[in-house]
Amino acid sequence: MKVSPDNFRSSFQLFFWTLIASIAAVSCNAPEQSSAEQASAPQPPNVILLMGDDHGWEETAYNGHEYLYTPVLDEMAANGLRLDRFYSASPVCSPTRGSVITGRHPNRYGTFTPNWSIRPEEVSIAQIMRDAGYYNAHFGKWHLGPVKAASPTNPGAMGFDTWLSHDNFFEMDPVLVRDGGEPFMIKGESSEILIDEAIQFIEQAEQQGKPFFAVVWFGSPHEPYVGLEKDMALYENLPDSLSEQYVRLTSVKTGKASEQPLDSVLQERYAEITAMDRAIGKLRDYLAEKGKKENTLLWYCGDNGVPTSGLFNSPIRGHKGMTYEGGVRVPGLIEWPAAIPEGKSTPLHTVTSDMLPTLAALTGQSLPNRPIDGINLLPLIQGEMQERPEPIYFWDFETSHISDTDTVPYIDPELQQGTTPLVKMMNGKYTRSFRNFHHPTVTEEDYQGERSVLDNRYKLVISGMEEGSRELFDMINDPQEQNNLIDQEPEIAARMEQQMRSWQESILKSLTGADYE
Repeated sequence: MKVSPDNFRSSFQLFFWTLIASIAAVSCNAPEQSSAEQASAPQPPNVILLMGDDHGWEETAYNGHEYLYTPVLDEMAANGLRLDRFYSASPVCSPTRGSVITGRHPNRYGTFTPNWSIRPEEVSIAQIMRDAGYYNAHFGKWHLGPVKAASPTNPGAMGFDTWLSHDNFFEMDPVLVRDGGEPFMIKGESSEILIDEAIQFIEQAEQQGKPFFAVVWFGSPHEPYVGLEKDMALYENLPDSLSEQYVRLTSVKTGKASEQPLDSVLQERYAEITAMDRAIGKLRDYLAEKGKKENTLLWYCGDNGVPTSGLFNSPIRGHKGMTYEGGVRVPGLIEWPAAIPEGKSTPLHTVTSDMLPTLAALTGQSLPNRPIDGINLLPLIQGEMQERPEPIYFWDFETSHISDTDTVPYIDPELQQGTTPLVKMMNGKYTRSFRNFHHPTVTEEDYQGERSVLDNRYKLVISGMEEGSRELFDMINDPQEQNNLIDQEPEIAARMEQQMRSWQESILKSLTGADYE
């Protein structure tokens, strides 16, 4: 059943306000509302978006992982809406984060891959929530440009009232920037630090009498991995054979690439996931204690699939950086007791780009006047969406033909210099620089890069321009993407490839800056 987002908005809001009103009902016999009754009047839902860094779909106990201990996420999956086929818009981090902020595919504005910034002209989810009366904050990994005050793409420039953020990823004792100030270190486990800051922010929002919108993007479980002893102790009994396998990842001591045995790597990676899970539990406990849990929408997801350094017995194909399921399928959970009173799951395909349209519909705000790639999921929350009306597209843009010397920077390079250090060294330094270029003309080269299109049943994967690089999978009967149907179903493949080409044309038109005219 297909439901128009515009037509659905009013009916859902009627459903929602009726639901909340029943929760906050007061005596109907009084001729006038007292101040106490007015204070208990229905309020718009608070919203918190949570995201793990490199946290793949299979890395939760509720999705069947043999070893991982994730009791909080498991409880959210049992009590809320479990999005069994939830996807990151990209197989890597910066682009996916851009999709959350804009509701648009990141190639539309040149956030092609890690350390490519967003563009200042993009309309953000925080700006939409601010227009709806929310008090907004960002905590943790930003990765869409520097978080310093001078950056035109810092969280404040994109609509957040306050932020405690990092240009990229971080480990224990993170160095962060508050509201564009100088970087400073906070001692402690990073996931808990972010949650403690979010709790303080919620209290500030209450003092202002506003609903709150918080984006909490954890630094875990991105490598290099650093776990607490108490969490690592949970994973001392991994298979002995893993000690004989070595993986390549960053050394915490040197910041350079190293090879380490898989058992110790997974022990620390899983410890980071468990610590993140516990921090989310601290937030949920606080919301329950303060009477805010019922009307707070918590949405958790990962930003891409598992990297090669963390792969172990994955039931799905591929890994971070690939548009196969292992690169883009991630955990997805929505917990919102006021509208989702009991646990349920859905096999409907959903994606990080859907967050902005969903929250815009929820708060009665119009979408930006430009192409939006996500859809409103409120009908899904209400149980009235059985199929996705449009496919989901993935495209790992090929940047090798873009030369720094032959292109015009979109933002002054000095403003693109990051300030927050991280463990991993790159280009001889421990901070990150960002880039984004004007792209006034489109060439055939621009259509390259691994890409895929996913409809309600089939997925077409294109890994190159040549004829033999097409794979077609029946995702209902073959979720592991093992049986290539390209020869058996040529008409389906041709139709989906044409859909992909038309979508790419729209993306590249946006990339030229046409959406800002």
